[in-house]
Amino acid sequence: MVIAAREPIEVEVEAGRRYRWCACGRSATQPFCDDTHKGTGISPMMYVAKTTEKLWFCRCKHSSDKPFCDGTHNTL
Repeated sequence: MVIAAREPIEVEVEAGRRYRWCACGRSATQPFCDDTHKGTGISPMMYVAKTTEKLWFCRCKHSSDKPFCDGTHNTL
C-alpha cells in the first residue's frame, strides 16, 4: 500500500452513483481507482453515494473509516 497523500481530498459525490475508492495508493486519479492495483493483491473499495454531498476521502490509505478520512494521516 502506497501513501498517495498525507491529507484527504474533498469530493462532491452524486446520489446513487458508484465510486471505486483506490485502496492501494497507486492510482493517478486519487482518490479513485484507475486499475493500477492489478497484480498487487489489493482491490478497490466500492462506495455508493446515498445523497449528493461533499465528502472527505482518505488518500493516506490508513484510515479506520475507509474510504473516508479519520485524521490518521496526522500520525503517519
